[in-house]
Amino acid sequence: MSFTFKPNLLLTPQIPPKDMNSGKIAPKTTALFWQKELGIWQKLGNKIGRYAGSLMFSAIACQGILLINAGVGVSDAKAQLAPSSQVNPQNTQNIQPGNSNSANNLSNQLTYSGLLGKIRNKQVDEIEVERGNPTATIKLKNGTSLKIDLPNDGEFLRILRQNQVALSIVNPKQSTVVWNLMGTFLVPLVLIVVVIIILRRLSNAPGGPAQTLNFGKSKARFLPEAKTGVIFDDVAGIDSAKEELQEVVTFLKQPDRFTAVGARIPRGVLLIGPPGTGKTLLAKAIAGEAGVPFFSLSGSEFVEMFVGVGASRVRDLFHRAKESAPCIIFIDEIDAVGRQRGTGIGGGNDEREQTLNQLLTEMDGFQGNTGVIVIAATNRPDVLDQALLRPGRFDRQISVDLPTYNGRLEILKVHARNKRIDESVSIEVIARRTPGFAGADLANLLNEAAILTARRRKESISELEIADALDRVTIGMTMQPMLDGAKKRLIAYHEVGHALLQTLLEDSEPLDKVTIIPRSGGVGGFSRAVPNEEMGLETRNNLLAMITVALGGRVAEECVFGDREITTGAASDFEYITRLARLMVTQLGMSDLGLVALERQNSDMFLGRDWGNRVEYSEEIASKIDRQIRQIIEDCHRQALEIFVTNRALCDYLVDFLIEVETVDGDEFRKIVAKYTDVPVKELVNVKI
Repeated sequence: MSFTFKPNLLLTPQIPPKDMNSGKIAPKTTALFWQKELGIWQKLGNKIGRYAGSLMFSAIACQGILLINAGVGVSDAKAQLAPSSQVNPQNTQNIQPGNSNSANNLSNQLTYSGLLGKIRNKQVDEIEVERGNPTATIKLKNGTSLKIDLPNDGEFLRILRQNQVALSIVNPKQSTVVWNLMGTFLVPLVLIVVVIIILRRLSNAPGGPAQTLNFGKSKARFLPEAKTGVIFDDVAGIDSAKEELQEVVTFLKQPDRFTAVGARIPRGVLLIGPPGTGKTLLAKAIAGEAGVPFFSLSGSEFVEMFVGVGASRVRDLFHRAKESAPCIIFIDEIDAVGRQRGTGIGGGNDEREQTLNQLLTEMDGFQGNTGVIVIAATNRPDVLDQALLRPGRFDRQISVDLPTYNGRLEILKVHARNKRIDESVSIEVIARRTPGFAGADLANLLNEAAILTARRRKESISELEIADALDRVTIGMTMQPMLDGAKKRLIAYHEVGHALLQTLLEDSEPLDKVTIIPRSGGVGGFSRAVPNEEMGLETRNNLLAMITVALGGRVAEECVFGDREITTGAASDFEYITRLARLMVTQLGMSDLGLVALERQNSDMFLGRDWGNRVEYSEEIASKIDRQIRQIIEDCHRQALEIFVTNRALCDYLVDFLIEVETVDGDEFRKIVAKYTDVPVKELVNVKI
């Protein structure tokens, strides 16, 4: 039985056909080419499988024939040799030298001359020889067994007959046959299986032949009944957004309640808000509460290198959603695919624009999408296409803003459930200390406090860990304190200059803390004001006070060390006051130029709108803007210099005290200043942790 391997089964590297005119690969024939290649690989796998099966069947058949010829089982017949009995030399087996395979109970070795002596002395009871093995087992009459390699010698058989020693010839054990069979055919079989597995994996790999037809399939994660582990009770601080989304869940569960009065559920809901405010968390809560099929994916999963793939995935997504209606589709970061068409440097993106066109058609096109609710989230609504935002597609836009004091309080209570917090820690005070924090920031704050508690080997989170965690997430990680020296004293004067003006100016915010302990990022020290809950609504006096306080560090360096010893520590202060003064002049109408807005608040150069930074005023107005900015800063600098010179002795005392303790609380700082001069009365809120 023979097998031949046809040469035409061998595969050679192939490439897709090229266009005759352009010389490039024809895109329309790519799918058919890979489908044909896949068929060739499958045929090769089938051929290899058939040859492997035939080879194994032949090997087993041959081994079975050998076993039949050898005689299955063990021949235990003993040849009793006597002088009168003639032994047929054909019944004896030729014993060839080879490797020994001795019995388990052999005690020692025996020489050939010693064996002949024992035979002549009538000490040998029986000799047992295994077929195909030259090593014989010698059984003595005293019950012991020895082993010896027998020579291929007819004289030895004559000696056995003369001394009437029994000679037994047995077949090999069956296990030896099985191991020989496995050793012969197992390795080729394993190699064949490995080759088949490799071919299958290459066929199913991304971009391989088997994936050609699935290239345009949607990658959305489908949950028949979403169990995210998050419900609306786990979402706090954004009650208005949660209430509007609860209506969507109620409509999915009780549609008759709304259709009875003619109401129509919004086809799309767009969640808008800064990063970390809980937009994705709200989507998880909807999935956990609705009890309907839920599709979730990111906007970037639609976009591919090839034009038309994203549109195909959108069609496949809505086709699957309509089959599972009523259901919810959640698209996170929709701005990745929903940006305005025809914008950007060098024109638009064909792939993204075709994907957006298909999304617009599926959401509110000719066929409609009854029973499919699209929920999307973004923190850049200004870049979205207007056709995507119109009613009928995203009927409802829900703003998820930064939480207020009550919202932060509820968020902290949610994240403090699994934290071991000391009874002396007030959640209300933490909420007051963190205006402008999003939900993710508050969760990170408590997590950093828990890490510091574990590092310090404490059993519960105390006020110290909360305060240190707040400084860590707002300013930076604490570094090793500086040694007493000129640099430490210089930094102390700089920070005391900020803190003193913060305390003595009537329109500035109250001082919270001043320290000279270094922080990561090159921060040698800092002075911080008490956070204000009503951020974003500032008067002209408040803005001027901010500029004056920011100049306090440079003023202290000038008065104490002179112009030749000023440092680069005020670089960030200068950037801050320049931006603030320019804002007052060009956008807020707080200068002699009048009530005009000469510049826009933000620019969208990445959209191609402001390429070249076109100005809307003349060079004369630009010169006036520069003079007004300089005038505001110089007036604030003059005021800061006057206050510092008047309180120079107090400043020296505060610097010595700060160098000694390294950190001074705002209340303690105000008490020291009040002993030397009058301190303006400011409204203080208990924010001390």
